[in-house]
Amino acid sequence: MEPRNFDGDADRPRSAGAKQTGRVLVIGPYLRVRAGGADAQSESHIQRNAEARLDEAAGLARAIDLVVADAIIAPINQIRPATYIGKGKVEEIAALAKSLDVELVVMDCALAPIQQRNLEKELQAKVLDRTGLILEIFGRRAKTKEGSLQVELAHLNYQRSRLVRSWTHLERQRGGFGFMGGPGETQIEADRRLIQERISKLESELKKVQATRRLHRAGRQRVPYRVVALVGYTNAGKSTLFNRLTRADVQAADMLFATLDPTLRALDLPHGGKAMLSDTVGFISNLPTQLVAAFRATLEEVLEADVILHVRDISHEDAEAQQSDVDAVLRQLGINPDDSGRIIEVWNKIDRYDSEQREELMNIVARRPEDHPAMLVSAVSGEGVDALLAAIEERLAAKRTTLDLSIDAADGAGISWLHRNSEVLAKELHDGRFDMTVRVDETKRDIVVNRFDAVPHLSA
Repeated sequence: MEPRNFDGDADRPRSAGAKQTGRVLVIGPYLRVRAGGADAQSESHIQRNAEARLDEAAGLARAIDLVVADAIIAPINQIRPATYIGKGKVEEIAALAKSLDVELVVMDCALAPIQQRNLEKELQAKVLDRTGLILEIFGRRAKTKEGSLQVELAHLNYQRSRLVRSWTHLERQRGGFGFMGGPGETQIEADRRLIQERISKLESELKKVQATRRLHRAGRQRVPYRVVALVGYTNAGKSTLFNRLTRADVQAADMLFATLDPTLRALDLPHGGKAMLSDTVGFISNLPTQLVAAFRATLEEVLEADVILHVRDISHEDAEAQQSDVDAVLRQLGINPDDSGRIIEVWNKIDRYDSEQREELMNIVARRPEDHPAMLVSAVSGEGVDALLAAIEERLAAKRTTLDLSIDAADGAGISWLHRNSEVLAKELHDGRFDMTVRVDETKRDIVVNRFDAVPHLSA
């Protein structure tokens, strides 16, 4: 559905007829950029970005099986404290919602509790803001125990601030203690207390789950396997690339937040080494702070990763803005997005370009600084994946030591140990002995040196 600009004089759509379950009207109340301002851009560019934002909001609604009856851009000059948008636009949206027989109005912004309540009164429909919509998606998609606990925790923290809603039971009071009774505890106070008790219980359960995750991570570090983590804007193609790199079968769909719970699989490197590849939840603009905090434990795989692949949908019209949004979340997690020694930019979905456009992309990549390269790939076709694997291996190798050694061909246990605990780069048989070049983690370096009389490899 093409989004329309609803600026007061737009044509009203015809009535959609009988009311259907899950019908929703999506509103994009976006602030106008004033001409001549520091961030002023051409009108067409502003409109294109607004349409992309609204399309994303509609996609979020569809992600929880809502039927988008219409999607409207409602540009505003300033945010109104009472209803976020002006009185005139509220009236117009109310008439549109009635004509479409919608049950829900989604506002693509963060609403204060009082704004949400006032809009529900004026529009005579349930109102959900961007934060609430994303929380609904996460609530449906979480499959693991940890994911479910984190989503519920985020939802309760959000809900706790929403107890100013216009439900009459919140104004009732319970009888107080003592002989005379007293004013007692209001229902809203009781609800807040119950929510806080549930939050405390969830936080306690999460600590136990996180302790188990730390044990698993410690076990991997003893092997040790290097960790490579995928991050990126939602729907950038992370899960498709994950499946391509690991030959796994993680759900990958053209849908926002198709993957929520983190997944780990072994990644085979070109020279026989292995790493662990982690697929994480996609980021999104204006990601609710409750979710950044709640999913911090899940995103520990990113914090601990040796290499981070920032997967970008380079074909998206707002690719630059999406990169900025991902960088902002990485900073919230304490990761420097400009750390080129750790982060590799992966420009995905080049299969959507024709040969001329690809040539232009390749020229752009060629002009990038050497310390900030970008890898052009298509997770769908596999184009560029071999080069990406080589780049991953190169980054991991920078933190490992290359050694030369000679081992008796009859020492099967020693040769097997080397294959399990190092990357075997070269192996040649001479007079009953294997001359080997291996690459090992610093934690295993001394073992290899002492057991096999290994010496540092001299580059040609």
